[in-house]
Amino acid sequence: MRTVPGPSDHVVVVGAGLSGLACALHLLGAGRRVTVLERDAGPGGRAGRVDLGGFQVDTGPTVLTMPHLADEAFAAVGDSLRRRVELMPLHPAYRACFADGSSLDVHSDGEAMEAEVRRFAGPVAAAGYRALRQWLERLYRAQMRRFIDTNFDSPVQLLHPDLARLAALGGFGRLDGRIGRFLPDDRLRRVFSFQALYAGVAPGRALAAYAVIAYMDTVAGVWFPKGGMHALPRAMADAAADAGADLRWSAEVSTLERSAGRVRAVRLASGERIPCDAVVLTCELPAAYRLLGRTPRRPARLRHAPSAVVLHAGTDRTWSHLAHHTISFGAAWERTFDELTRSGELMSDPSLLITRPTAHDPALAPPGGHLHYVLAPCPNTTVGPSAEAWRDLGPRYRDRLVGELERRGLDGFADSVREELLVTPLDWTAQGHAAGSPFSVAHTFAQTGPFRPRNLVRGVENVVLAGCGTTPGVGVPTVLVSGKLAAARVTGGTGRRTGATHGRVAERVEGTR
Repeated sequence: MRTVPGPSDHVVVVGAGLSGLACALHLLGAGRRVTVLERDAGPGGRAGRVDLGGFQVDTGPTVLTMPHLADEAFAAVGDSLRRRVELMPLHPAYRACFADGSSLDVHSDGEAMEAEVRRFAGPVAAAGYRALRQWLERLYRAQMRRFIDTNFDSPVQLLHPDLARLAALGGFGRLDGRIGRFLPDDRLRRVFSFQALYAGVAPGRALAAYAVIAYMDTVAGVWFPKGGMHALPRAMADAAADAGADLRWSAEVSTLERSAGRVRAVRLASGERIPCDAVVLTCELPAAYRLLGRTPRRPARLRHAPSAVVLHAGTDRTWSHLAHHTISFGAAWERTFDELTRSGELMSDPSLLITRPTAHDPALAPPGGHLHYVLAPCPNTTVGPSAEAWRDLGPRYRDRLVGELERRGLDGFADSVREELLVTPLDWTAQGHAAGSPFSVAHTFAQTGPFRPRNLVRGVENVVLAGCGTTPGVGVPTVLVSGKLAAARVTGGTGRRTGATHGRVAERVEGTR
């Protein structure tokens, strides 16, 4: 594994999102002096927080899976996730509601899910689910250490027995077709393949290997941190501060001072100069490349995942059929993905994610209030409406969403709203997200593993990248891994070991049940 040459005693981490904080904790555990620079007034990055008239709104991800990856970062400094954050396992992980009026509770417990599938679609489907679960577990084991939790220096690293195992499992076939071999029911296939959308690829075109995302939430489980998702980066920042990190808020980086192929100092917009031995950039790729003064050459232009419209609604009521996470599927499926990724049209028959965090933490709303997060995927600004077009389109689309929610059983939703925040590609663009997408670079084959933008940059020997735009990719688990991989590029992975295996780390997290 290639590492940063020369001294690396003092590392500046730019960005206090999940990847930056994970990186900082792993660097601290390896004995480095760490300064974290964040342009916002506090930690979180994408996983931020907005106070909306007393409603505490998570501005980024709402689904937490694989919490042991966060615990690895805490463990690097002798701390633990369990000590810092109260985690609640979600049962069900999701509720799936379909256009025909049927619904299915998605359980991570195998026996509970098998029983639910039998109730929903009969014994043949239940047997198919058992086989699918075993396949997902084997797929995860074949991929995690070799293809996800690893630093690639060359595609040659793919030539490993695990690649043959992945091929034998059908990982290079198509996701939708592979899931269909186990589950004949079209509705069930959606439950185990819709996750490909957040990787930026339609299930009919995605590699079956991407079913590892379905493993993370339908097998490994879904969790909710008390205090909302923002509680996780807040706890990570506190742990980093206690371990000696210098955390700077409202500290926007303006330039990197370079000489002889190395960054020697970071300059802030305030004019302050911070000397350093190495830098980890966790900002969006376009921002990182601007600071570096160069964009790496690629055979083809990067493709970005679809974007999303998010309606945060603080209401005075809720609806009993909603779980913590509810996926409301429209009747359309293939057409929906074509609209999102090819024709650039808004979903004519939308599938929506509705999250109700106050189901497990009422304190996130004023007394008697409820918080609902409605996510509607939409085309990014490269294939769909421009960012500026959303200035007028956004309010109209908001009304369409509210009307759709009421048609799907959320009667009186419009009248129940007391506070709201609408986020569209216009807002994502203003935050610096390329193509107006918070889901970053799509996980096409040519943008995955060793073919994804590298976390080392040619021509600057002491700068490392982290975050969802680089390896291993998009999502809370992979972003946490990204921070660890970036730290290993600095330390060589030879920092202080905690002695905790994956299993023991998982046991500590399970202790929060």
